[in-house]
Amino acid sequence: MIGTVFRYWLAALAVFVLVQSVQPAKAELRIDITRGTVKPMPIAITDMVGVSSDEKRFGRDIARLISADLERSGLFKAIDQKAFIQSAAAMQTLPRFGDWRVINAQALVQGRAQIVPDGRLRIEFRLWDVFAETQMIGLAYFTIPDNWRRIAHIVADAIYKRITGETGYFDTRIVYIAESGIATKRVKRLSIMDQDGANHRFLTDGSALVLTPRFSPTLQEITYLSYFGNLPRVYIFNIDTGRQEVLGDFPGMTYAPRFSPDGKQVIMSMSKGGNSEVYTMDLRTRKATQLTFHSGIDTSPSFSPDSSKIVFNSDRGGSQQLYVMDASGKSVRRISYGKGRYATPVWSPRGDLIAFTKIHQGRFFIGVMRPDGTGERLLAEDFLVEAPTWSPNGRVLMFFRQSKTTVEGKGGRSRLFSVDLTGQNMREIVTPMDASDPAWSPLIP
Repeated sequence: MIGTVFRYWLAALAVFVLVQSVQPAKAELRIDITRGTVKPMPIAITDMVGVSSDEKRFGRDIARLISADLERSGLFKAIDQKAFIQSAAAMQTLPRFGDWRVINAQALVQGRAQIVPDGRLRIEFRLWDVFAETQMIGLAYFTIPDNWRRIAHIVADAIYKRITGETGYFDTRIVYIAESGIATKRVKRLSIMDQDGANHRFLTDGSALVLTPRFSPTLQEITYLSYFGNLPRVYIFNIDTGRQEVLGDFPGMTYAPRFSPDGKQVIMSMSKGGNSEVYTMDLRTRKATQLTFHSGIDTSPSFSPDSSKIVFNSDRGGSQQLYVMDASGKSVRRISYGKGRYATPVWSPRGDLIAFTKIHQGRFFIGVMRPDGTGERLLAEDFLVEAPTWSPNGRVLMFFRQSKTTVEGKGGRSRLFSVDLTGQNMREIVTPMDASDPAWSPLIP
């Protein structure tokens, strides 16, 4: 049984739309993220004003976190506050847009933090188009003070969506395997954190080996593989209650279970009689259905977001390659034809790309291709990079990277990184210890 009970309490948020500016827009401020490399947009983010010392602290910390989120996307460049001409306190009515144009700010964020009489924290913010001199969005949120970090992520998502036209990914979490100990006796614990590495928690105590966690699309649950003695078991873990449930004992399982997009099934690879095939299991009836029937090794299945297709890897053609089939298991066709071997495919939430791990000439790569196999692009390369997982908007991948161990036994560290689809914006996600097998949650409801 799991020794650590994790409860992630989500405070209810009251949202109010602030009055929009009535001035006509001269041109819409927008970042086109469908192009290749995008030059970061200069954005000015002021500290949210407050009266009390606590309000000022919340206002400052929230502004810093919004800046960090937006900068980490690679699409925005936060202007140093030392360059600001107009202070946040001076913007009681309208900003002096000329002062912001002088420092090349294209967008401006201002706000206010207030602790209301019932003890809740009220956060108000406005996003301005500096050159058009119009308000693009204005919202206010009420929550408990301890929930300030989540408010900051929600505000960053709102700004990201208003300027890019696409849903953000900052109000999300990552589940992964935290690793410690020597190479021959690794302790692996199921862990969870915010997408920026904050609010880190261990979900298991390390007494049992855990592998390859995956989020349910309904968010509250994780499925993962663990070993009870020498017997592999598939578990479902409820994040809110800390309750775990055994989905089943599956001797010979070869790779991780994943939820279907509707959360009603788990798809996985099972080995029976020495032959690995793809199966689905109905979570209500616990009935398993075999989808592939081949003498080759079929593993690592992942549904398309509309549940109509499944991608998996197989050596049925003589080497490890990617295949796509209908959800019924019919119409199997190979899609990878590049040099090397392909593994761990996962379908983008947008449905337009499939991410994968590629192994060629002793090097590992993280790449993407279209579902028909065209347009292959490699985004990361190292001694070992593996296990890509998509952000919920399908614009960023997270994976783990392991360095090579030297003859002296040094190195060999395993860490988490993210990279956007340009391949240019590579970022480490700092964890308390070594990390592997990340899985990205949907947006928190």
